[in-house]
Amino acid sequence: QVQLEESGGGLVQAGGSLRLSCSASGGSFSATYMGWFRQAPGKERDFVAAIRWNGGHTYYADSVKGRFTISRDRAERTVSLQMNSLMPEDTAVYYCAADLFGSGLGFQPNEYDYWGQGTQVTVSS
Repeated sequence: QVQLEESGGGLVQAGGSLRLSCSASGGSFSATYMGWFRQAPGKERDFVAAIRWNGGHTYYADSVKGRFTISRDRAERTVSLQMNSLMPEDTAVYYCAADLFGSGLGFQPNEYDYWGQGTQVTVSS
């Protein structure tokens, strides 16, 4: 059983930065993808970024390219999301997720097997 725990959310002004972290625990851990998704009130859960756990290749939603950076530390079993130049439309609950088996390309929520509890990011204008 894998547990994921996010940290680092908060309130920031537009143009500011936040760094989210996600720690994986629970026995031996190996994933195909680790991803970040976000969900704003009344909206679907959207893909933000993903990273291949073994190769380190990264993937981003168009809306965050050039502003967000995903990274991972395999030894520490953590994945991070550095968010710069934040905009009010980035306001959402951000979720960390683990895709253990690589059933897809890492872009869809239903490809992921485990989820964190979410952390709120609020960007004020």
